[in-house]
Parts: sequence; structure tokens; C-alpha cells
Amino acid sequence: MLADRLAIIGVGMIGGSLARALKNAGACGRVTGIGRSRENLQRALDLGVIDESSVDVAAAVADADLIVLASPLATTEPLLKAMRDSIREGTILTDVGSAKGCVVDAARRVLKKEQLRNLVPGHPIAGKEKSGVEHASPDLFVDHLVIITPLPETDPEALQRVRRMWELTGARLVEMDIQTHDSLLAATSHLPHMLAYALVDCLANMQESEEIFRYAAGGFADFTRIASSNPEMWHDICLCNRDNLIVMLDRFRDHLDELRTAITRNDSRLLLEIFTRAKQARDDFIRHYPGRNNDPE
Repeated sequence: MLADRLAIIGVGMIGGSLARALKNAGACGRVTGIGRSRENLQRALDLGVIDESSVDVAAAVADADLIVLASPLATTEPLLKAMRDSIREGTILTDVGSAKGCVVDAARRVLKKEQLRNLVPGHPIAGKEKSGVEHASPDLFVDHLVIITPLPETDPEALQRVRRMWELTGARLVEMDIQTHDSLLAATSHLPHMLAYALVDCLANMQESEEIFRYAAGGFADFTRIASSNPEMWHDICLCNRDNLIVMLDRFRDHLDELRTAITRNDSRLLLEIFTRAKQARDDFIRHYPGRNNDPE
């Protein structure tokens, strides 16, 4: 068995899906859900996602042998401070955050050296634009990538247990360093979400927004689907990975300027060159990674 006592802090769609997957695999004994909202925790209990609940982080993790942080990134440091003196020796700690640098920075500020050895940061590249434990699915991670970003001091046994945890969900694993992860995700996940949010907000604030949305079709719905993602989560991701995200926003702004110039100058050659190049890159992506075209991340 992977864990006799599994504690999941933040029982939303990701945390709830992980709980369901591990329970279905028979990988854990009791699952304790920890969160701020008693109403949400009760919903998770009613749905059978967790076995018990608590709003007291320190007390709830005291007998856990595996702790998963699945709460908004901004809560990482306060939660680590709250549980630091309650985590028992040998307990494994991991997370599911979309940006790793701020998680590890917070851990280094708060955790004891022996606790850092049992920290294995991770990030499942899976999800939905909808949030909440009611959308949790035991199959959410099947055939999806999970990126593991171990620290230099991470204990090999802790790393293997976290790898085993994700393998039991049906995920495919890859390891990389924290800096590479945050740079790549700024480009492939964080920037697209910013573009979707910005487009919807731009159009919604136009005087004729009602008419615009009335005639919006499938292309608009496809492009902006991820703007329905949890605002609190994406607020935290933006600020946590801001340096990498700013780099990508600046690069994209330069590309928009190039498009604007081509349109202004009636430059058909440049427009066709950009569109053809983008279509080829997109087609190549779908051909080489056919399962990725519906991933919200």
C-alpha cells in the first residue's frame, strides 16, 4: 500500500481526482481532506472522495504518511508554517502546483532540513476548465504527463514513492529541473490562459459586447474555453511565475506588433508566411502528440 494515511490539502478538482484515483487503485487506507470550506469538505465526504475532513491543518497531518498540497499557490507558505511542527518523521510531502519555483522557495524558508529531503514537488499536466470537487474524476490523469521536479537533496525513496503515486493514477512521468519547468509552462500553459482571459475581458468591456457574444461561434468558444478556469488559481500562478510569464508576454506582444504592421501595410506575403508557418507548427504538434489537443493545461 502506498500510504496508510493520505492527507490532501485542497479538495478541489485536482485534489479530489487524485483521491479518487488512489482509492480506486487500493493504494491508500484512509483519506483525510483538509480545507478552509466546511461546505466543500462536506460535499467531498458526501461524494465519497474522502473518508474524513478537517479545517485544522496541523492536527490533520499529524498521523499522515503522505501529504499532498493541492491548494492555491498563494496558500503554500502559510500551510507549510501551520504544519511544520506536526509533520512526523518520514512523512512524504508533495504538491500539484503549476509553478514550482515559489513552492520550493517557500519550502526552503519554512521546512526543516529533514522535511526538505522528503519533499518531492510535482505538477500533473491535466485538468478541466471547471473547478470543484464535484468535477473530480479518477481517470483525470490517465495518459497525461506529470512533471516531477525533485530537489538536489530529495531522498531517493521519497522520490520513488511519489513516482509510484502518479503511476497508480495512470499518468506518464517525466523529471526536470524547476527552472526548466517554470519556463516551459509559462509558454505552453500560463501564456495561453492570459490570452484567453485578456480576449474575453477586452470584448466584454466593449460597448457592443452583447452583440459580439451573440454572434461568437465555435472558434471563439474553442479559443476562450480556458477563460472559465478558476480565477484565484490563475491569479496565484501569474504572480508565482511572473518573471517567466513576463518574458513570454513580451515575446507575444512583439509578434502581435509584427502582425499589426503586416495588416497595416497590406503585406500579404508576410501575413501568409506567418499563417502558413503557424499552421505547419500546429499540424506537426497534433500529429506528434495526438492526445494533447483537448488538454486545458
